[in-house]
This record gives sequence, structure tokens and C-alpha cells, in this order.
Amino acid sequence: MMNIIEMTDEDILALANPMWADLVKYSNEKNYGAFTRNFSTPMKLGANEIEMGKQFARSDLAKNLSADYKYLGIIRRGEYVTVLYKQTNSKDKSEWLGRLVLGYEKDKVKIFGATLF
Repeated sequence: MMNIIEMTDEDILALANPMWADLVKYSNEKNYGAFTRNFSTPMKLGANEIEMGKQFARSDLAKNLSADYKYLGIIRRGEYVTVLYKQTNSKDKSEWLGRLVLGYEKDKVKIFGATLF
């Protein structure tokens, strides 16, 4: 099985960018099913639908993410890569650090972490 850290930056971004764009889109739409569809099994277990629904409802950021994000870099560690993005809130124009952790699960690249700081 291939380790994702052995992939080129271009190949990683070809996977990561559409996944990040989907997270932004489905967060704004508060669409839990689509938001979690690329999550790894441990991520899905930790992403309780009720709690995520509350987060979508409470968080002004979660429903105002700009589709205009900027790639910042890739960190390789162990069996995972972390792709960093500058993410903007479309409502107040504040900037956030987006973190997307990708790795393999059953020969498919899945999301093992996704956070905004």
C-alpha cells in the first residue's frame, strides 16, 4: 500500500483541494451527510450528527466560509499529510488557518482531521 507522504505536492493537492472545497460548500449549506462523506471511520465516529448540527447552527463561521481559500503548504508526518489553507469568512472577512489531514483507509484517501483555527 502506498503511503500518502510519498506522493508529490501536486498529487496531494489534486485530492485535497476538491475535498476542502466540498467541506466549505457543505458547511455553508449545513449538509451533514455530504460534509462527512470523505471522512475516515474514526472521523465519522467522532463527528456526531447532533453535535455537528449544533455547531453548524451556532457557528457564524461554519455557515459563512468563502469559496476563495488559499493553499499555504503541506506537512508530511507518519502516514498522514496535513494540507494548510488560509480560509476567509465571507461575512466579516476575518482570516482563519484551515487544516486538512489526509491518509489512506482501505486503499482510499480519506479525511482524518479538518479544523479551522
